[in-house]
Amino acid sequence: MNLYLMRHADAGIARESPKLDAKRGLVKEGKEQCMLMARVLSAAKVQVDVIVSSPLKRALQTAQFVGTEVGYEAKVEISPALGPDADYTDFQKLLEKYADREGVLLVGHNPNLFKFLGRLITANGGAGVRMRKGSVARIDMDRHPPLLQWLIDPRMARWIYASVAKSSRPKTSRK
Repeated sequence: MNLYLMRHADAGIARESPKLDAKRGLVKEGKEQCMLMARVLSAAKVQVDVIVSSPLKRALQTAQFVGTEVGYEAKVEISPALGPDADYTDFQKLLEKYADREGVLLVGHNPNLFKFLGRLITANGGAGVRMRKGSVARIDMDRHPPLLQWLIDPRMARWIYASVAKSSRPKTSRK
């Protein structure tokens, strides 16, 4: 299985009340991050069989925006195993549920998402991996321990896009 872990995109400033914070949606920058990262996934020819999101609004919006842009037509599934309070045992059960799938995109929150990633790729060693808002990591789950193939965040994606969008050849047209 190819596992794609994605941190939700920018949702502005956290609310003090957990109930209000759970309803916090993406800001304009967050929506742009979703579109950019969806283009990155499409360019990498990522095939997603299932998308699972944290129940919080900002993660669900991220999953839906990215899913729409990559051509995912099924409904985004919701799992508390990706919520901010989730633990690694719940996360492992979620992975087992979708182990027969080829491509799985999971959208959640820090700090648990980067901790889960660290534990996956170090065979429970618990290395920390920085995941900025909107970041996507690809993990090859068929390896033991699973292998981190790549990790890209919106800043890096913008930088790469800007550097390849410029022509390296001088213009020859006389128009």
